[in-house]
Amino acid sequence: MTEPAEEEGAQTFEELGLSDEVLTALGEMGWETPTPVQRDSYPLAIAGHDIIVQSRTGTGKTGAFGIPLVDKLISKEGNEQALILAPTRELALQSASEIEKLGAHRDVDTVAVYGGASMERQVRALEKGARVISGTPGRVLDHLNRGTIKASRLRILVLDEADEMLSMGFAKELNAIIEKLPKERQTLLFSATVDRAIKRVAEKHMRDPEFLGLSGDHVGALGIEHFVYMVSGVGRVANLITVLETEDPESALIFCNTKAETEEVSSALQRAGFNAEWLNGDRPQREREEVLGRVRREEVRFLVATDVAARGIDVSHLTHVINFSLPENVEQYVHRTGRTGRAGRTGTAISLVGPTELGILYYLRLQYRIFPVERTLPSEGEQRTRHEADRIAMIEAAYPNPPSERELALVRRFMTHANAERMLAGLLGAFFGEETEDVDKVAAAKRRRGKQHPDDHASRLAPTDDAPETATIYINVGRRDELKASELGRLLRDRTGLKRKEIGRIRVRDKHSLVDVPEDRAQDVIDSMAGAVLHDRELELELAEGG
Repeated sequence: MTEPAEEEGAQTFEELGLSDEVLTALGEMGWETPTPVQRDSYPLAIAGHDIIVQSRTGTGKTGAFGIPLVDKLISKEGNEQALILAPTRELALQSASEIEKLGAHRDVDTVAVYGGASMERQVRALEKGARVISGTPGRVLDHLNRGTIKASRLRILVLDEADEMLSMGFAKELNAIIEKLPKERQTLLFSATVDRAIKRVAEKHMRDPEFLGLSGDHVGALGIEHFVYMVSGVGRVANLITVLETEDPESALIFCNTKAETEEVSSALQRAGFNAEWLNGDRPQREREEVLGRVRREEVRFLVATDVAARGIDVSHLTHVINFSLPENVEQYVHRTGRTGRAGRTGTAISLVGPTELGILYYLRLQYRIFPVERTLPSEGEQRTRHEADRIAMIEAAYPNPPSERELALVRRFMTHANAERMLAGLLGAFFGEETEDVDKVAAAKRRRGKQHPDDHASRLAPTDDAPETATIYINVGRRDELKASELGRLLRDRTGLKRKEIGRIRVRDKHSLVDVPEDRAQDVIDSMAGAVLHDRELELELAEGG
């Protein structure tokens, strides 16, 4: 294998020299500039080279092989010119869909073939003709053996997520498929990791391939922060809930090592008030597709899944990957963490590590040079402080309207009373009801959902008037930028015209902030803040996802 020297490549799709038809399609898809993997793969692919591209999930690999396929490599005459192999039906469908869009103005038809679907329907689709076939190894091999896919017509082979295919046990089918293909073909191999198994495939089935190492051995660390919480291994579900309360991720994919754990963890999170769902190999396909649809629509905040069930999930908005348990090998850790920090976004990987998992943590540091930062679970005192903050937030939410001058005068007189603390404690006791842990659970659940819980203790004493509808806005600056809530509030008032009382809670977190504003003013606020700069950073605002 040879490796090209690094050089500055094209910065726009136009600079790549793409046809007008493909440029039009890219514009319709909203793709503005090529990602590094798309930019660097294109000239090698159209020159006819076999290539091995090491690039992690979410870097634009479908476009990296799809763009040269529809632009230069597929001719306008004949069917079945390119075969794409993927480890899961979701990836096969994704590739077929993307290439269909890329080739919309060049008459490039695609067919997806995969197990678990009607063979006869796929046969009919193949008979109509398609220049690109995207499928899973088992079903593709079935079609080749039947003759419904003509191996002799295939001039280009794409191996997508090749390491995943091998780790899932498709080596036998993969070799059988390649043996049936013409010797004179072009092979494009894409993989997050390039280990000995991948190198054996390259040596056996590729011709002097060019190697593009766009993520190298630090594949799991690019754009991702890694943290670990050391736990005893007993009460791990409770530890996870504590971590979620502490870290407060916007969305996360939570990995478990067994099917039973996924359902157990998901149920525990739901009972604790979190918006969670589970996926494993036992879930029927219809339910699986429903869950994935809700995840893509960002209706599910936490998805708990096994490694196998998570393969093929293409969700760009995930902010966190959480390992309920470390996987059995470090390569799988790389694949898991590659699910976040995608498309140029930052991401966070958090792992719960027990005594029996220290060996995996050691090899992670040794082999991939990934050194997670150790964090400690909050003490009882810190948890008590958080519960108190949750209760205060409940009170704040129950009384959103500004008090009258008469009420403020009473408050000032109240605070000077000799027994003010005792009387206030009595009022709070009446507000929350019985002093049980349920109050803290309800308060925490309210915070987790970001809205009033239907059986909230506070609702019994809260005003009956409907509170104004609010929306939460995400802003890309936080504590690391030395931001203070007061200066953010001042900037919002200055640029948007919002009054002090119209700006709700401002939560300044490590890397971003959240602010509540009237729902009917939210888009105006985002528009008015365009171009605003704070602490030498241009602000980016968008509506935060609920849940």
